[in-house]
Amino acid sequence: MTDSIFALIAEELGRIVADKGEVLPPLGMGSLFLGGDLPIDSLDLATLLVVLEQRTGQDPFRDGFRQFTTVGELAALYTVPA
Repeated sequence: MTDSIFALIAEELGRIVADKGEVLPPLGMGSLFLGGDLPIDSLDLATLLVVLEQRTGQDPFRDGFRQFTTVGELAALYTVPA
């Protein structure tokens, strides 16, 4: 399941970054969302979370914020019951 969530995250990040006229660098499970190589800001990250909820039907943040900083950590939130 993590692989399919990773693929979905990569697809949506690619779309978000392309809309900004940027290029998504190679993405890995350890890629940092903010403060790393990804050309996104906090608004882009919020957009990604909304799209993930729409596409997966899951909201791991329903009961409050859950800490994540990397692509892998976010993917893990969608692979365990929220």
